[in-house]
Amino acid sequence: MRNSFKGLRPFSEILFSSLMQAEKLSNRGSLMKPKVLVTREVFDEVLNYLSQYFEVTSNPSDIPMDSNTLSEKLYDKEGALITLSDKIDATLLSRCPNLKAVCNIAVGYNNIDLDACTKARVMATNTPGVLDDTTGDFTWALILATARRLTEAEAYLRNGQWDGWKLKQFLGLDVHHATLGIFGFGRIGQVVAKRAIGFEMKIIYHDIQEVPPEIEKACHANYVSKEELLAQADIVTIHVPYSPATYHLIGERELEQMKPTSILINASRGGVVDDSALIDALRKGTIAGAGLDVFENEPKLNPHFLELKNVVLSPHIASSSRNTRVKMAMLAAQNLVAALNGKTPPNLLNPF
Repeated sequence: MRNSFKGLRPFSEILFSSLMQAEKLSNRGSLMKPKVLVTREVFDEVLNYLSQYFEVTSNPSDIPMDSNTLSEKLYDKEGALITLSDKIDATLLSRCPNLKAVCNIAVGYNNIDLDACTKARVMATNTPGVLDDTTGDFTWALILATARRLTEAEAYLRNGQWDGWKLKQFLGLDVHHATLGIFGFGRIGQVVAKRAIGFEMKIIYHDIQEVPPEIEKACHANYVSKEELLAQADIVTIHVPYSPATYHLIGERELEQMKPTSILINASRGGVVDDSALIDALRKGTIAGAGLDVFENEPKLNPHFLELKNVVLSPHIASSSRNTRVKMAMLAAQNLVAALNGKTPPNLLNPF
């Protein structure tokens, strides 16, 4: 009888083995990576970094998603790497029960309803700092191109209209020794001011409050009222975030306060300038020209801009150097990794 049980494992050994197997399966389940969505095309190095921590679904076609598609893609995701084309609001959040973090590849975040995120216990982040110099450089590209009528002159040449040198051909505005007026004297505004020192410009600025004296000294800048800036500046450049307080900061009234020889530069956010009022001012000669990288309702550009020769237009590319865009995307990715690993993201917009 004893021999009939030969080779059978004791019950205690079987039980122990079963418990160990169950623990392994449990551990394997607990090690499953969180699911995240990358809503637009990003750099391979960013995807590789995210893949170390997450199960990543990406959008290599780079086609913006509408709200329904985005909510469907986010339904089972814990996090998302998003861009300004992705609207995060209460309706979307209500459809995404697992979502814990949305990380914007941008400094601005007017595409995110922060109050709704806070109520839904979803962390929201942005990418400040890494694009300041690049955006400041591009602001100067717009200033010089607008002041010297560069795009207008290039189109003239490309169209075969140039028939020789002329004394009064494409007369522009001197930048050196001119007065530069800066609306918004944060990081980017200060970068623009420091670049202006080389042009020996008079630099004035306006913001909701004055910066410390040591910053003014480093930037060779002086605080003035909004009205003084508009009246004195040969070049007005805008570097404020978009918010209800800055909506149409520059409208018909402000444009009429500017010099008829002055130019307006906007590389901040669409909606800060009243585009319709600006088009009217450019048509009537209220101001001499404008250089714009951002627009109301972009990418739906007001078609009347295309009828004007005295405006330089670019498609929201002020931060678009490869080095800077990689840094922006990687910072957003680092925010996401921190958020979904129980840490406070370095650029959290809505602490709760």
